[in-house]
Amino acid sequence: VAQRPLIKGRLAATRVRAGEGVAMAEEDIPVLKIISPEEVESEDFEPVDPKAREQALAILTEVKTGGEAGLLAVARRFKEIGPDSSKYLLDRDELKKAFDGLPKEQQDVLTRTAARIRKFAEAQRDSIRSIEVDIEGGRAGQTVEPVRRAGCYAPGGRYPLPSSVLMTVCTARAAGVREVIVASPNPAEVTKGAAYVADADCLLCVGGAQAIGAMAYGVGERVKPVDIIVGPGNKWVTAAKSIVSGICGIDMLAGPSEVLVIADSAADPEVIAADLLAQAEHDTEARPILVTPDRSVIDNVNAALRRQLAVLPTREVAIPAVRNGFAVLTKDMDEAVAVTNRVAPEHLEVQTEDAVELSKRLTAYGGLFVGFMAAEVLGDYGAGPNHVLPTSCTAKYTGGLSVHTFQRKTTWMRIDDREGAQQQVADSVLLARLEGLEGHARAAEKRLLQVPDGSAAKKGRS
Repeated sequence: VAQRPLIKGRLAATRVRAGEGVAMAEEDIPVLKIISPEEVESEDFEPVDPKAREQALAILTEVKTGGEAGLLAVARRFKEIGPDSSKYLLDRDELKKAFDGLPKEQQDVLTRTAARIRKFAEAQRDSIRSIEVDIEGGRAGQTVEPVRRAGCYAPGGRYPLPSSVLMTVCTARAAGVREVIVASPNPAEVTKGAAYVADADCLLCVGGAQAIGAMAYGVGERVKPVDIIVGPGNKWVTAAKSIVSGICGIDMLAGPSEVLVIADSAADPEVIAADLLAQAEHDTEARPILVTPDRSVIDNVNAALRRQLAVLPTREVAIPAVRNGFAVLTKDMDEAVAVTNRVAPEHLEVQTEDAVELSKRLTAYGGLFVGFMAAEVLGDYGAGPNHVLPTSCTAKYTGGLSVHTFQRKTTWMRIDDREGAQQQVADSVLLARLEGLEGHARAAEKRLLQVPDGSAAKKGRS
């Protein structure tokens, strides 16, 4: 259970209906409520909704027991495929056809973005290598190897998200994964094209818990059980990932998106407002946060939020998210840093006069964006670092998706010199008896050259 900082008495988000593209009166637009640092308190956060888990378990059971027929039944029920259709999988040729049919501008942006993601992921891969070291009487080592098969989930409900396809699949391939499956419900052509550019083997045209089940358990001839499932999704995806974890690996249990901007008077309030809204439009449960020691910064950002929200086409989603958010007014920048580290946001922007130096004091975040030009949206769309990041305070103990998510680090040892290993063998005997594990002690004693009674041990293999 993670700890999620919330404000005391925060009201549940209210869905606001608004005509897309029609300006609203600014006075009808919400702003960030202002709270003190003391009002930011830790509250138990359960990443899996109990009702969603119950529903996800029923779907997973249907897919697990019914196999391909079970998956098709669920997909038809959720209108992911037609009532008479059995087509739920796209192969490489079909993905290429989708890519070839895209406008050149879209082809080029997918190709460039994939290249940036691969470049960073390959550098990450090279940062941890297989090693060997000397030990007493022999050698020991670490072997870094990719998992064999990965499943990558890309949401496809409110918006098509080809960027999530690129972020997950390109990273898996950079890690060396041999087989990569993508799942995305009702995929748009650009999503299919992204799967092709990222080098996915196939695309499951289903979503939700049924997609997680298909990848975890395997269905039909083409979809084999994967070793790990990664990628963001809705509460049913998160619930399903929690259930199959252990059958296969998962990256994380992601909650609603969040962004925190720590700012001073040097920052541009229009830019801050735009960056807060960029995350607010993700989901009605998203959380935009501003932390600053300057009350005028809050006032100016709130005024900018009202102006921008009034004409934002996605404000139906963003307005409830702004109501979820808040601005923390601190006594100074030291307190602002302390509050920020306590919140441990998914995305953390530093928009201060001394952004580079201040960022060195920030210790808990999913992704850090330093300075005016380092917009969080650049991270979303493939500057290099991955955009699949920990939420809800879990950044205190973990990082985001990376090539390391797809790798296994295993260790080995061997003894080549029996005499050279005698001290560590004797120490093992002693430690085993200190722990009361006589079988361990006797197993170690079989490797001693001189047994405790002083007689020579029988010659054994080194």
